[in-house]
Amino acid sequence: MQEEIRIAVALVVRENGETLLLRKRGMPLFMQAGGTIRDGEAPKAALARRLHGELGLVIPPSRMAPFGCFEAEAADAPDHLVIAYVFLVRLQDETVAPTTEIDEAIWTPVQETPALPLAPLTRNYILTLYWQMQFGTDLPERFDPKPVPAQTRAGQQYA
Repeated sequence: MQEEIRIAVALVVRENGETLLLRKRGMPLFMQAGGTIRDGEAPKAALARRLHGELGLVIPPSRMAPFGCFEAEAADAPDHLVIAYVFLVRLQDETVAPTTEIDEAIWTPVQETPALPLAPLTRNYILTLYWQMQFGTDLPERFDPKPVPAQTRAGQQYA
């Protein structure tokens, strides 16, 4: 059985619909901002901590809208499964200031993400659902070359 890692991540979106993708230090894949939830920490509190630590953002939990809870293979830990609490965060006037934890931060329209090396959670779940929200259609085949059946956990708490 795979070891599970609980994480809280954000689908960070600008007014024009572009999404923020990060390549964390030493990682080849782009992914969402966020990270591990500490013991006894609520997912929103973990996400607020990670958004500040990675991007210098101060986002109150009231601006984090639950987007879903998903299971996916961990991008940075072989034989591990992430249980990801995903929140939609729409930026207003905030400026993203990546810290030394981040090698690269890019804003991109969801239509242009297929060309990027993406973490499994990002490719198979988060951007798939965001595409459907934006365009009301399924992904074009070029976006998702290897479909993965959705695995969600019902009844997860987002507090």
